[in-house]
Amino acid sequence: MWSIKYSRYMIRKFTANYKKHGKWYLGWIEEIPGVNTQGKTLKETKENLKDALSLILEVNRVLNKKEISGKVIREPLALALK
Repeated sequence: MWSIKYSRYMIRKFTANYKKHGKWYLGWIEEIPGVNTQGKTLKETKENLKDALSLILEVNRVLNKKEISGKVIREPLALALK
């Protein structure tokens, strides 16, 4: 995963995996457990996976803000992986 900041948007890259299972395609994000989906076509599965990832990131952000009280230091963290 990596990210670049453009204006007020942060672009992050994740690793998407797809597998045909019978008549369905399965899709999941390697880096974030729980981000998975299915679709009748590979195209539909890719679209569904983007939606699932977006929702998980949004919900995590909202939950973090609600559950944390007091002064918090919030900053980007960069990590280079081999």
